Amino acid sequence: MSVMLKSELEMNIDEEFFWTDSQVVLAYINNEARRFHVFVANRVQLIRETTDTKQWHYIDTAQNPAEHASRGLRESEIMTTCWLSGPKFLWEQEISYSATPSAELLVGDPEVKSVKILTTQTSEQDIILSRFERFSSWSMLLKVVARIKRLTKKTKYGNVVTADERKGAADIVLKLLQQQAFPQELRVLKAKGSLPSSSSLFQLDPIVDQGLLRVGGRLKKSTLCHGFKHPIILPKDHHITMLILSHFHSKICHQGRSQTLMEIRANGFWVIGGSKDVAKLIGRCVQCRKLRQPTEEQRMAELPKERVEVSDSFIYCGMDCFGPFIIKQGRKEQKRYGLLFTCLSSRAVHIEMLENHSTDSFINALRCFISLRGAICKVYCDQGTNFIRAKNELKEALNECDTNALEAFFADKQCEFVFNAPSASHAGGVWERPIRTIRNVLNATIVQSQGRLDNASLRKLFYEAMSIINSRPLSIVGINDPKSPEPLTPNHLILMKSKVALPPPGKFMKEDLYARKRWRRVQYLAEQFWSRWKVEYLLNISTRQKWHLPRRNLETNDIVIVKDEMLPRSQWQLGRVVEAPQEDNGLVAELSFKLVMEL
Repeated sequence: MSVMLKSELEMNIDEEFFWTDSQVVLAYINNEARRFHVFVANRVQLIRETTDTKQWHYIDTAQNPAEHASRGLRESEIMTTCWLSGPKFLWEQEISYSATPSAELLVGDPEVKSVKILTTQTSEQDIILSRFERFSSWSMLLKVVARIKRLTKKTKYGNVVTADERKGAADIVLKLLQQQAFPQELRVLKAKGSLPSSSSLFQLDPIVDQGLLRVGGRLKKSTLCHGFKHPIILPKDHHITMLILSHFHSKICHQGRSQTLMEIRANGFWVIGGSKDVAKLIGRCVQCRKLRQPTEEQRMAELPKERVEVSDSFIYCGMDCFGPFIIKQGRKEQKRYGLLFTCLSSRAVHIEMLENHSTDSFINALRCFISLRGAICKVYCDQGTNFIRAKNELKEALNECDTNALEAFFADKQCEFVFNAPSASHAGGVWERPIRTIRNVLNATIVQSQGRLDNASLRKLFYEAMSIINSRPLSIVGINDPKSPEPLTPNHLILMKSKVALPPPGKFMKEDLYARKRWRRVQYLAEQFWSRWKVEYLLNISTRQKWHLPRRNLETNDIVIVKDEMLPRSQWQLGRVVEAPQEDNGLVAELSFKLVMEL
């Protein structure tokens, strides 16, 4: 009501006063030390935010007009009460205020939260074990404890810690550990000799031997060593337990979970929930991750715009080399290679022959391709040395041109090279898959003329393979139905390619097939290709074949192992990520890394 009146009344209010006959409410408002339950706490917070505690005062119930409104009055009683005139102290020159109610009113109030004081007792064992958390090696911990134990005996020893000293140090550390982890079990065993069935150690049938809690078991009559028959019980998820697990895991040369767990038990230790602890240890072990961790993967990226939009053939294409192929030049055998271009939208292919892997040979083949198929805007490829050098040479040649030629070249974005990340062959599947198909065609053909091929014959075989691949159906929908239309192939587009880069304006209908103007017939067939391409082919590549789930993004300065197919895993180099660009969906698909020395 106060907030509403101040916002609605067009007058200045210098000071406000609030009275209540509830001393409990005043104690709530003036409270600074105690906490209330949710309902009261929210109301008190609202009062303290909109008013000051000094504005609240106590009024006797007999002088409180609100008391009459809440309980009601008869007509005869209205004139005899303060309902119309208000309390008497308001008519006085000076108003006297009552003292603030004591906080003792809140003692025992059900709206006040009970205060729980928790005390933690720290024993000497806890202090000593907290110091042990600074160690990262079980062997070093035993050496330090053994040397400290020497000081108590004040005897002279050599610099080398003996086996007996290490055993004594291990017993001291393990006793401290068990006194902290299993105090109740040790107390019950010493008093009664056995644990109740409700204990978590009941199934191990534990015994106390020389102050250490060991597994009882059923091997008492065995001739095995005492530590093997009755291993020492260790708690799970403790720092010292993890030190022991790491020690024996390194001792068996970073073998798997089962081998590590058996080695630990063979050396006289039984870890509660040991299988999970060993698995957790192996998951964090750098050496194990280096030897057996699978390569990082990420959710399959979205298809690039060039693959899902209608465009002229070979405007956007992928490129790669394949081979070698052996030909005969006179009496000499020489190697030749194939250079494949594949259209990203229509999946048509074009093959040129390379004499070698040099930059000059590649540039010549690229110019032949452009002469036959027309200008291209963007070429995707891997980071082959001939491709990178060709890009640099073309860039240097552009610098020799005048300014107008440069502006025209970059305005059309002619022959822009886009390189995949190193060692990322999966990013070039759009051209790697056609190469596999072409190899299947060529292998069946070349085997019939082994040793009799020359340059012209190999080039002819490339063109024949190109024709076969371009005749392949892009979709198998309705391929067995005789009434369905002819399967859609890349040849439907590339054999009717218009000389104009962009399609002419206008709407083309089925009746244009019978028109006299041939260009309208050709344009209608081209549009039929793209409409079927969207329905029969584009929808088939929309689903992800693998890499369905998003993984953790690799970040800058992450240390990674660079997989090299030509080397065994033990010789793979370490690298540091220097750049991890994110795509539109926030996932990192490509990395730039720098090789670093072995850690």
